[in-house]
Amino acid sequence: MEGLPSPTDTALDPVCGMTVRVATAKHSHEHAGTPYYFCSAGCAQKFAADADGYLTGAKARIKMGHLKPGSEMVQIQLGAVAAPTASAKPGSAITSARAVIYVCPMDPDVRQFGPGACPKCGMALEPETITASAEDNSELHDMLRRFRVGVVLTAPLLFLAMAPMLGLGMEMRRMAALPYLEFLLATPVVLWCGWPFFVRGWASIVNRSPNMFTLIALGVGVAYTDSVAATLAPGAFPEALRGMGGHPDLYFEAAAAIVTLVLLGQVLELRARGQTSSAIRALLSLAPPIAHRLTDGREEDVALELVHPGDRLRVKPGEKIPVDGVVEDGSSTVDEAMITGEPIPVEKTRSASVIGGTMNGTGAFTMQAQRVGSETLLAQIVNLVSRAQRSRAPIQRFADRVSAVFIPVVAGAAALTFVAWAVWGPQPRMAYALVNAVAVLIIACPCALGLATPMAVMVGTGRGARAGVLIKNAEALEILEKVDTLVVDKTGTLTVGKPRVLSIQPAPDRTEDELLHLAASLELASEHPLASALTTEAKARSISLAGATDFQSHTGQGVTGHIGGQAVIVGHETLLREQSVAIAEPILVSAHELRKAGQTVLFVAAAGQFAGLIGAADTVKPDAAATVRELRSAGVNVVMLTGDNATTAQAAARELGISDFEAGVLPDRKAQVVARLQRENHVVAMAGDGINDTPALAQAQVGIAMGTGADVAMSAGNVILVKGDLRGILRARRLSQAAMRNIRQNLFFAFVYNALGVPIAAGVLYPFFGWRLSPILAAAAMSFSSLSVISNSLRLRNVKL
Repeated sequence: MEGLPSPTDTALDPVCGMTVRVATAKHSHEHAGTPYYFCSAGCAQKFAADADGYLTGAKARIKMGHLKPGSEMVQIQLGAVAAPTASAKPGSAITSARAVIYVCPMDPDVRQFGPGACPKCGMALEPETITASAEDNSELHDMLRRFRVGVVLTAPLLFLAMAPMLGLGMEMRRMAALPYLEFLLATPVVLWCGWPFFVRGWASIVNRSPNMFTLIALGVGVAYTDSVAATLAPGAFPEALRGMGGHPDLYFEAAAAIVTLVLLGQVLELRARGQTSSAIRALLSLAPPIAHRLTDGREEDVALELVHPGDRLRVKPGEKIPVDGVVEDGSSTVDEAMITGEPIPVEKTRSASVIGGTMNGTGAFTMQAQRVGSETLLAQIVNLVSRAQRSRAPIQRFADRVSAVFIPVVAGAAALTFVAWAVWGPQPRMAYALVNAVAVLIIACPCALGLATPMAVMVGTGRGARAGVLIKNAEALEILEKVDTLVVDKTGTLTVGKPRVLSIQPAPDRTEDELLHLAASLELASEHPLASALTTEAKARSISLAGATDFQSHTGQGVTGHIGGQAVIVGHETLLREQSVAIAEPILVSAHELRKAGQTVLFVAAAGQFAGLIGAADTVKPDAAATVRELRSAGVNVVMLTGDNATTAQAAARELGISDFEAGVLPDRKAQVVARLQRENHVVAMAGDGINDTPALAQAQVGIAMGTGADVAMSAGNVILVKGDLRGILRARRLSQAAMRNIRQNLFFAFVYNALGVPIAAGVLYPFFGWRLSPILAAAAMSFSSLSVISNSLRLRNVKL
């Protein structure tokens, strides 16, 4: 019937982008007279709640770019089903079911829509953006299917080749039909199972980018073609190419075994490579699919995508927090380990910030959503890690230069091997020459060299994200290991960043609570950080505050006003003297002692009489001193810079055990200090809050921003510590050391493997020990070389930071 979809028609799920076969779709929804089909009930429900929004988002994805001409694609239309068409243009209603950008792990510049093979190195491409859903395993499934067929057909081939060695007699090898049987068994293995290798090998020649598959296609092709010719026209072979019994040697089993072993290597490699993105998938899985939204006192479950800033959400015990926001009512403890790396749950009460994706404890609370979608801390972390994993470390340039000349060198070595064995080898010389030349071609594996750095970078940056250390690029990961000087901003980095009241010294006729009541009530109208410290302390002591009248701020001196009908002054001693308030000498001595302890002193007067002293300070973070000691013991000199006065800076430096510091420093001066240290041949890292320290962060070889959640995306540093604690610097440095050690191990293995494997395959040990490396063993060694590099890189997932 005209207009009905055929059983082969497919449609695009406008929510998740998956391809849905229309004839068997269980979930559909009609919008504006057009039917839409969905992969699951969840997608259908989301679409029904916000159809226009999803259609707009889906069409925007269509316009991302264009597919390469001639690329294989399934054409589908949003809503109504469309027949495949080759004339679909970007921006039309027709798109591809595989409209996902894939990149090469060795060369991130290679990008295309849909899975495939890299035209430069021949490796399987990977999705650029990792999603929480199952990845596209079509490449793995295809290789696994070909490998299984290869095993079934190669096993009898190897049995026939090894029959004489198994004591089954030479009669089997003399059977007239045996070559044709081997031909029938080997041909499907070489031409079907190994077809992807020939396609990639040919593409490498066309693109003038010889790679591993160039060597495989050449080696397998030579062995198979020679065997086919020997089977169909044995009389055409000269005597020099004939083996025992006067028959040309056949290499069907070698060609089939090479293909099967390389397929095994591809299967294992693809599986291992899929694990490199496990850290990002773990982060993505943190976000819950639904949220409990409160509307007019009624609770409803909505998809996470439908939550907007300002929505009130309920978080129940044991649930994941849906988005970033602030607690409105209730209290609980929240496990933030996967985001910040801190294992101890954090107590959350009214007005406390909460992070989407973290795990709520046993309490329940309501929250107000503040950041949703791509603005959440979790989304920013995933975005930063994804970009870092595709960046290239400076150490990779050396491997790139070697890889550029590797294939021609190997081809030359194979040619020399053939000539050497043909001229000086034992009889049958040409047969030995062919076998050994093929072994040289097969054993060489430039992929191990190319994967050494990017695999370690991918796994290392993912491991850092789990520990609350975000590495923006591979260059920072490499340089961090070499840092010998750490410049640290004091406020917010070494200290909490918020002053609090530490000392209260009332006059003899006053109590501490009376003094704090007067000062905090007056400062209630001020926005100064010290005012916040006073009001916070008053609230902690349950002291009620009164409204101030005639409030007046005296820049740089303090504030004045009336509380309960009496004049109150809070500020510097000079302000009190200007207001004719007498200050006795013992009081000045006490104030000096508080300043020596690093506290800012506030003088308080009421009704024209001195009322007392209040000392406040930005306290040092609990683990700052221990972290400084560990950094110094690791050979890193710590330099503290601060805009505070010299007395306060000296007190903080003494508490932290820092001998090199500078006070009264403005932002541009911080950058000058970093530049001076660099001129003295130091590798400098700068740690600051990422805003007023921007010049210094940009000047340093490694800028470390102390993230607070809200400003992660704005930070100027190329390393971000999500929690904002100093111990994150230690974790970042340990991660850098572990990653660089892993990269050096990978490069060493790749170089040694090729440096030893190629000569052995060429036969350098034959004159001394009579040892030759068969092409089959060469294929096995080659297949596992890349796997060894990847497996070694995966060890970084468990490194202790």
